[in-house]
Amino acid sequence: QFLAGLTAVHDFSWGFKESLAEPGGRERLAKAVRDNPPVSHPVIRTHPETGKKVLYVNSLFTTHIEGLRPAESEALLGFLFEHVKTDEFTCRFNWSSNCLAIWDNRCTQHYAVADYGGAHRVMHRVTMYGDRPV
Repeated sequence: QFLAGLTAVHDFSWGFKESLAEPGGRERLAKAVRDNPPVSHPVIRTHPETGKKVLYVNSLFTTHIEGLRPAESEALLGFLFEHVKTDEFTCRFNWSSNCLAIWDNRCTQHYAVADYGGAHRVMHRVTMYGDRPV
């Protein structure tokens, strides 16, 4: 109930702060920063098809929770970022030739583990336009 009334700020620049700090990074990412300004979204959103409540924060882009003191926001987000990594909420996909992985970013998070050494990987990303989180 506490989380349901909160909104959080998501910022592309926050997620790419190291890249932006590199020489030429600001110039290279200027269009992406311009096209993706900070936005506020509910901390808890309702999935439009299942009707289930889901967390809508992530450690890459969520900077803070609006209306909380900085220390409170940091502590709560830290808890939520760890919570989403709880074993029963995770799936480890073991890639092999001709694999295909699809997930719904409205209710899942992904993390690419760089554990493939020097092997060549070809990946294609498709992002669909969707709804605004509610």
